[in-house]
Amino acid sequence: MNLRVVDPPAKAPQKPQAPILETHVPHRRNPGFPLDLEWVERTVMNRSALERRATTLPARRSVKKEWQSAWLLKAITLMDLTTLNSDDTPGRVERLCAKARHPLRSDIVAGLGVAELNIQPAAVCVYHSFVKTAVAALDGTNIPVAAVSTAFPHGLAPVETKLKEIESSVADGAKEIDIVIERQMVLNGDWQALYDQIKSFRKACGDAHIKTILGTGELATLTNVAKASLVCMLAGADFIKTSTGKEKVNANLPTSLAMIRMIRWFHEETGIEIGYKPAGGIATAKLALDYMAMMKEELGTHWLQPHLFRFGASSLLTDIERQLEHGLTGHYAADYRMPMV
Repeated sequence: MNLRVVDPPAKAPQKPQAPILETHVPHRRNPGFPLDLEWVERTVMNRSALERRATTLPARRSVKKEWQSAWLLKAITLMDLTTLNSDDTPGRVERLCAKARHPLRSDIVAGLGVAELNIQPAAVCVYHSFVKTAVAALDGTNIPVAAVSTAFPHGLAPVETKLKEIESSVADGAKEIDIVIERQMVLNGDWQALYDQIKSFRKACGDAHIKTILGTGELATLTNVAKASLVCMLAGADFIKTSTGKEKVNANLPTSLAMIRMIRWFHEETGIEIGYKPAGGIATAKLALDYMAMMKEELGTHWLQPHLFRFGASSLLTDIERQLEHGLTGHYAADYRMPMV
């Protein structure tokens, strides 16, 4: 298995605003490919090697001073600002959308001198019931609404029900659909069933982009994670995503490395760029920077764009805002000064 990648030569440092804050890059959507069971079966991941690599990354890659502010601003543009709680209300969703419109306090924006950059998150992610509310609250912006679907978070519902849910979310205005796979298909090695189901979900999404949530903490091995990633990409997934955020084990760096290296291998074989979304437990600016460094080292700077990398996050923005204020004032603000909803 060839998983080697060579990044382009390093360029001389530029202003923090460029190119790290570039957001629009033309992108070819994943058309899907026939299921290649031979490719699936020869996919193997070395857990110990991935864990060693994941351990060394944060220690060797850190961002300091004004460059940290630029990377944190970039992190906001990669964020799916999310509320997926059982006590969600239209009011909470509207407040989240208001935060998406203005993710940073005006004094922080002015202090950093970045008003012209129009920093905004990549999307707002909600349950199907609140898609219309979010679409209305974001009217006049270019922020898309993402809907979790297919019996989120467990994925255990009749296929017909899940397809109708996707179609309803798209009809209500969702531009992205985060679906969950049935973990038993992976645990049983039923790759044909997984492929067929994802393909049907992809068709139901129409023009809306599809992110497949693997529930990696429940797939037993990193080889299973890698195989499930490959099958979803072959079936037409635009993104592969770690977790619902509801599992006992959510996103982590070794699992992310396994998925990212499958994305790289898939790109080498097909020429198609697939997005990656870690979700669940990414609550600090430091951890967000670790994930961004990993993406840059494994796939290159090009992958640090909203159409190829997202954070599934709810509290991450609060910590990023606190870190940015600390960079300006030397002091950490209390959380209440940066309310989310």
